Amino acid sequence: MTTAVHGLEELKALGGADLGHTDWLQIDQGRVNTFADATDDHQWIHVDPERAAAGPFKTTIAHGYLTLALLIPLMGELLDVSGVRMSINYGLEKVRFPAPVPVGAKIRLQGKVASVDEVAGNGVQITVDFTVEIEGSDKPACVARAVYRHYA
Repeated sequence: MTTAVHGLEELKALGGADLGHTDWLQIDQGRVNTFADATDDHQWIHVDPERAAAGPFKTTIAHGYLTLALLIPLMGELLDVSGVRMSINYGLEKVRFPAPVPVGAKIRLQGKVASVDEVAGNGVQITVDFTVEIEGSDKPACVARAVYRHYA
């Protein structure tokens, strides 16, 4: 379920909030290939199913940075911010990829608001701890702390 907030005052009230998790998203070979084309990262563990079948993961795997890039659309399932002039992705404080995402696997995003702070220019900075879970896996695909800024 999406948490919806309107304006900076409602954003400020989110400190410590559990944003829950998104629906499952299946990672298919087409998405991985498109990401490989966009980033010029055509390493065989990502794009060659035949060779990858004999490799360490027994199948192709998603790029770590593809998993990270999916935070943006998945975050939209967790938090909907309206009533602000502008929102920006301010950056990341920490990112790790504990487990690979095999092609065909399903992932989902879980988020918790770590902090909310006022920033210059009539803004609010929200820091969110994310975990990208892999269906059926004990280890997450990605853990990250992301920072967003919203301005009135």
